[in-house]
Amino acid sequence: MVITTMLLCSASYLIGSIPTGLVLGKVCARTDIRRAGSGNIGATNAARVLGKKLGALTFAGDMLKGFAPPLAGALLAQSAWAACLCGLAAFLGHLFPVYLRFRGGKGVATAFGVFLYLEPLAVPALLVLFVLVAALLRYVSLASLAAAAALPFVLAAIALLRPVHPAVILTGTLMAILTCIRHRSNISRILSGTEPEIYRKKQPAARR
Repeated sequence: MVITTMLLCSASYLIGSIPTGLVLGKVCARTDIRRAGSGNIGATNAARVLGKKLGALTFAGDMLKGFAPPLAGALLAQSAWAACLCGLAAFLGHLFPVYLRFRGGKGVATAFGVFLYLEPLAVPALLVLFVLVAALLRYVSLASLAAAAALPFVLAAIALLRPVHPAVILTGTLMAILTCIRHRSNISRILSGTEPEIYRKKQPAARR
């Protein structure tokens, strides 16, 4: 069981390391998204550089990277701990991909994918929070931070309604902390007013 879990975690890390946005950019647009926009390989920069369709495909691919490993861990190792470890390994693969010299993305879409399997009840609440913060404050990074910070509390709330495995809560807490750490540069740009907005408010027309 231990050897199986270790092999699954290794495979999960390699799957998580696949840079979806970078691959789509090079295959579909002959563009290296690391050299444009924010330079990040995630869905937000992919949408900014490659367009909404490829940005959406990047988000879907990164979510799938998070969903498949814990599913495989649960099926093949028959253990909640194995499922969580595989999900965490995939998440770490996205953050620190071996294929890109450990320079990866922020992990938001991959984390959504992990919890779409581990605790699907948490995902709608986090998505609603993400959309509300993005719509009101106009920063994807701030919406991502809000969703990440809320994850442990959402899991705790679910645990009041029905049992939640301790491994799931621990995994969510670790992912939340790492996601917030990975957004340090975004926080600095928000505070300095240089973070790109989703859209800009229209300026009122000048009176003649």
